[in-house]
Amino acid sequence: MKIDDLTIRQLSSRSQMRLALVTETFPPEINGVAMTLGRISDGLSKRGHSMQLVRPRQKSDLLIEPLADTSSLAASQPFAQALVRGLPIPNYDGLRFGLPARKHLASLWQHDRPDLVHVATEGPLGWSAVMAARQLKIPVTSSFHTHFDHYSQHYGLGWLKQPVVNYLRKLHNRTEATFVPTRATESILREQGYRNLHVLSRGVDADLFNPQFRSQALRQQWGIGVNDLAVIHVGRLAAEKNLALVERTFAAIKQQHPTAKLILVGDGPSRAQLAEQHPDYIFAGMRTGEDLAAHYASGDLFPFASLTETFGNVVLEGMSSGLPVLAFACAGAAQTIEHNQDGLLVPPGDESAFIATALRIAANPEQRESMRISARIKAEGLSWDSIYSSLEDHFIRIIRRHQRQRAQEESFIQLLPV
Repeated sequence: MKIDDLTIRQLSSRSQMRLALVTETFPPEINGVAMTLGRISDGLSKRGHSMQLVRPRQKSDLLIEPLADTSSLAASQPFAQALVRGLPIPNYDGLRFGLPARKHLASLWQHDRPDLVHVATEGPLGWSAVMAARQLKIPVTSSFHTHFDHYSQHYGLGWLKQPVVNYLRKLHNRTEATFVPTRATESILREQGYRNLHVLSRGVDADLFNPQFRSQALRQQWGIGVNDLAVIHVGRLAAEKNLALVERTFAAIKQQHPTAKLILVGDGPSRAQLAEQHPDYIFAGMRTGEDLAAHYASGDLFPFASLTETFGNVVLEGMSSGLPVLAFACAGAAQTIEHNQDGLLVPPGDESAFIATALRIAANPEQRESMRISARIKAEGLSWDSIYSSLEDHFIRIIRRHQRQRAQEESFIQLLPV
């Protein structure tokens, strides 16, 4: 038995890690990154590790002093919160990015030192956290959730793509590990010069996202008959989700299936324009919990056209709900879906194939039913618990390695002549 393996097991059994999570989004905010971080924080807390959440103040936090321990004020959270100042994120209602806070974070962690700092978002707050942790010689890791360089082209800021790529690489390479959701993302970032990459996939709550929540009453509310087709899209209503292709796909479906309905679950800056152009669409707005689960399970086809995802949690949630998902063969969909078995994949960017495949599956209720069953079976094997274990092991190894390095440095300094 190697010493490293023994010390890891001992630390894991004592469950004494003190972790600081730095992020600009977290539940109850509704997006894939917030959901993932909420799941991971909850899972690690339940395993006995103490968590400190560092995030920008939202409107609901205006009466809370910045960088105060607010655990008593946030009864729904099992860990302390340190709040920093932030500004609204353009075109993203309800979210704020954190302003630089290096001195404040250094002071906070000098008095309440975590074993490891994990930076989940890469804004000025994330950069400050990396610098403060390195200043205090606290091991710091990061995660890559969003292709911000891809987003820039959807908002008329294509000229920013290369500076964004350079900034992100510099930030992540200053951490001891960067966690990415798929092998494909790992390969892309490695080619861009990223170091110390580790794949940490995603799980799904198969108890919540379950075919048992399929609701005939909800389908009737949508105006869907027993044999009619409910095409459903779950996600942010924004340009980066490639909703223009969803519009064209549904238009093609409706030509062959006149009673079909498109249900859009979510909100965002594109909603007003979509509602004006397509009064026949059903806008369900933001949904959570069993309500969201019922929307997934009550659909018949989910055309997920985004090309900007690093994973796409909605793919797993749809599959777990017994909903056939059509997606481009990239990100989490490529890693999870087996084409024509538990979902449908087409080559990235091939819009003609996307529409043709949607038409084929829309006309084949028997195959959709078979996919419902296979998708559910696949999702049942994708638990969050294995994700928690993997991240826990990575953190413990990094902390132990850092401790050994510091001990060696201190021993060397003691040997130096006075």
